[in-house]
Amino acid sequence: MDIETFHHVSLTSSDLERSKQFYREILQLTEMERPPFDFKGAWFRIGNAQQLHLIVCDNPTFRGAKSVDTRDVHFAVRVRNYWGAVEFLKSKGYREDADSMDLKKMVVRPKAVAGFPQIYILDPDRHVIEINAERE
Repeated sequence: MDIETFHHVSLTSSDLERSKQFYREILQLTEMERPPFDFKGAWFRIGNAQQLHLIVCDNPTFRGAKSVDTRDVHFAVRVRNYWGAVEFLKSKGYREDADSMDLKKMVVRPKAVAGFPQIYILDPDRHVIEINAERE
């Protein structure tokens, strides 16, 4: 097997319109055309070739009532400007000092052990999202 690239991540959604609004407004992803499946969902473009697929299904898997946990299942996106991303999220109401269960809680790690700066947030269904950059 010769894997060429990472194609997509699929996430379950309990409220498709709310999720679509989050991914459009907070992650600023562009929605793309989706095949006419027999279930609700939405596809978004990430970068040049990757995609995020939102799926509404009968028996979904969710993290439940959990806070931002940087070690839990998550996906990561890379931004060009780390501090610009932090300021953008703050302008949308995200705060480092928010209660751990608040959907607007933001974990900011400019000097992360991973070797690149990281931000962690939750989507409306509490899926963990890492936002990182090559450098601060």
